[in-house]
Amino acid sequence: MDLVIRDARVVDGGGGPSFRADVGLRDGRIAALRRDGDGGPRPAGARVLDADGLVLAPGFIDMHAHSDLALLRDPDHSAKAAQGVTLEVLGQDGLSYAPVDDRTLAEVRTAVAGWNGGAPGDTDLAFDWRTVGEYLDRLDHGFDGEGIAVNAAYLVPQGTVRMYAVGWEDRAATPRELERMRRLVAEGLEQGAVGLSSGLTYTPGMYAPDAELTALCEVVARYGGYYCPHHRSYGAGALRAYEEMVELTRAAGCALHLAHATMNFGVNEGRAPELLALLDRALATGSDITLDTYPYTPGCTTLAAMLPSWAGAGGPGAVLARLRDEATAERIRRDLEVAGADGCHGVPIDWETIEISGVGDPALASFVGRTVARSARERGETPWTTARRLLIDDRLGSTILQHVGHEENVRAIMRHRVHTGGSDGILQGAKPHPRAYGTFPHYLGHYARDLGILSLEEMVAHLTSRPAARLRLTDRGLVREGYRADLVLFDPRTVAAGATFERPRTLPTGIPYVLIDGRFVIEDGRRTDVLAGRAVRRTPTPPTA
Repeated sequence: MDLVIRDARVVDGGGGPSFRADVGLRDGRIAALRRDGDGGPRPAGARVLDADGLVLAPGFIDMHAHSDLALLRDPDHSAKAAQGVTLEVLGQDGLSYAPVDDRTLAEVRTAVAGWNGGAPGDTDLAFDWRTVGEYLDRLDHGFDGEGIAVNAAYLVPQGTVRMYAVGWEDRAATPRELERMRRLVAEGLEQGAVGLSSGLTYTPGMYAPDAELTALCEVVARYGGYYCPHHRSYGAGALRAYEEMVELTRAAGCALHLAHATMNFGVNEGRAPELLALLDRALATGSDITLDTYPYTPGCTTLAAMLPSWAGAGGPGAVLARLRDEATAERIRRDLEVAGADGCHGVPIDWETIEISGVGDPALASFVGRTVARSARERGETPWTTARRLLIDDRLGSTILQHVGHEENVRAIMRHRVHTGGSDGILQGAKPHPRAYGTFPHYLGHYARDLGILSLEEMVAHLTSRPAARLRLTDRGLVREGYRADLVLFDPRTVAAGATFERPRTLPTGIPYVLIDGRFVIEDGRRTDVLAGRAVRRTPTPPTA
């Protein structure tokens, strides 16, 4: 054996009772698993790690990640590696960097600079890919051919596909445009993507009617992938928005994975049981549904995402032009503050809940860590005046924390049998959401150990085997002989998120070892220089008729 992990408490990811065992690794896989009491000699190895007092679990799978550029920019990537994350799912919320042509790439770089950096003019990455396959190859290559920090899977982003085939127009696609989108989705799946994502409160993806989404999901179903929507509202009409996703995927025969499945804003306080009842009814009639959440109440996105969808037609340049026009800006204000814009989930915006977490222009750093309402008071102006100036001056690049969640909803949803973990971690900004650095240890330490929302064994299953099953990965997510040696060792007494809203980049405690492909990426609590991560491609299967 290359390595034997001795006397670990194995929480194997299956949800059953833990057990004490020795685990031997060879050539990147689990080659031996000897439980206490089994007959025969204990496995021997070139190296033996004493794991007495530690839990050995499968590596955690982050079902909703925004590390699309971070994995190519930062070989360390301790934000995820130190949490025990061994696989991230990228391409989320319908907006990412493949498939693209030159025009689309420039537009999407501008649109999600607040999430990922990489705005046009940034030169830290070459952006030398255009197709999904080329992007996955670029992840494989990583840094000088050595790979990346953790493994990564990819969803074809529906908003980017629409941007490519239709543009930024608020209209239904023509038959020819729809067929082109279907081809782009099929090509992405053939090249290794695991499914399709949407961001249906983000332009231009939100312009797609249900019939268009159903047609794309039919393609996803043919390849055995899944649809992962950020649906049309997490505020007013949230239950109907969830129901819409259930209905259209049922019509398409497509598996559904609900992104950051929350019930936010005052209109949804205490209403998680209604959502779960809706999902239980669908599951009982044969729908294939899973979901992910992060264990925090605030959300995180861009300030520009709050704007009404009509203001986004034409793309970022058109948005800025509308903001600069006094009459049009006043119309935007009324939609935001009075009517409730679709970008803000149909709820009139409360500027006291909108905290600036990052800016693209360092000259605007004084806004970071303050709500829009507070900055407006300090400047003696209305909140809309402050927000409008920031949108224009930062060229739509500002990120926000939106304090609109409810703890009882978070707890209820994470208990559900189809729940998985997803950080939704945006790594940009001076004061990012702590979920980017703390989601997985927060689940284990706060919610499992301290609150007992789930047992440790159940919580680990939510973070490992359950997402692996959604991704159709047959050799990850469990501690089993023959499985890949993507593993985490943590102290169940001390594991905790270090990240807080005041210090959001603090690394967790109680996770001394993380292995990918049998190689230590975290050893004695420190990041090694190992780059064992690669692109994880959809298991090749021929499309069904």
